[in-house]
Amino acid sequence: MRVAPMNSRFLDACRRRPTDYRPVWFMRQAGRYMPQYREVRKHHHILEICKRPDLAAMVTLQPVEALDVDAAIIFADLLLPIEPMGLKLDFVAGEGPVIDNPVRTSSDVDSLSISNTDDLGYVGESIQMAVRALAGRVPVIGFVGAPFTMASYMIEGGPSRSFLKTKQMMYRDETLWRRLMGKLVDVLGPYALMQVAAGARVIQVFDSWVGALGSDDYVRYVAPYSRALIERIRSASVPVIHFGTGAGGYFKELHAAGGDILGVDWRVNIDQAWMDISYRSAIQGNLDPAVLFAPLPELKQRVHELLKRTGTRPGHIFNVGHGILPETPVDHVKACVDFVREFKP
Repeated sequence: MRVAPMNSRFLDACRRRPTDYRPVWFMRQAGRYMPQYREVRKHHHILEICKRPDLAAMVTLQPVEALDVDAAIIFADLLLPIEPMGLKLDFVAGEGPVIDNPVRTSSDVDSLSISNTDDLGYVGESIQMAVRALAGRVPVIGFVGAPFTMASYMIEGGPSRSFLKTKQMMYRDETLWRRLMGKLVDVLGPYALMQVAAGARVIQVFDSWVGALGSDDYVRYVAPYSRALIERIRSASVPVIHFGTGAGGYFKELHAAGGDILGVDWRVNIDQAWMDISYRSAIQGNLDPAVLFAPLPELKQRVHELLKRTGTRPGHIFNVGHGILPETPVDHVKACVDFVREFKP
């Protein structure tokens, strides 16, 4: 799909160019806090929504219409690429994603396919439909999971608190770990490039579980693969947002692994983090998602404080420091957008 040039304050901020006001979008902005999405979910399983481009595009557009944000992020799930690799994925109420055949042994890694990424074409179709519907109003963000987060899901069989099985593989059989991470890069790279070809103007790489690691383990076992993935995506000449949760203790190392925009969670001082990387990338974040539940005067104060902290330097994208929580009042999210727009530095 050939994408027409687009003037966008979000894309300008990604490239650290001046904007008329701070661009704003939200991680998990298409989701359970929106009544329109809950209505869709009454009739369709989450995997069905992901795999039906008409539904995925519709859900992607809902928050753009309701909130007037500066970017849409395609509705998909981080774990979709594990299915063409040969794993069985389901979503269980109250538990989240469950993988019936987790990766634990050398033969498990051997059996993982890296050649079936065309099976994910439905995500590209969803992006194409969303791009056509938006008609240049705002850009569409595509996304992939980072290799460590994907590997941890695959090894643990779902979410984990200790990541013990993941770390056991890292420590006990580094060769096996590196084979798995290499396969993930070989799947995630083409998957991200397919999203760009379909019309995504930016790709976000989510390292949702990377905070389970210390800095030395991150540098040794993870950073080379995040760097390899990000470089593959950047070969398509699109900005890459690199977001890691709980990685404030080694933000410089995360930055060294790549990304045109560094996403920060709410646990760090965003102005200090930006200064620590010498402003060499744009920065995104980082309102605590729970603040969206605060009374509106308090929410306004918190939003304006964050905007003051990041100053007038081009390259800040306003976002929450992780995804919007399911119970969040929609009117508070809309008010947050308004508070960003009305801010005068």
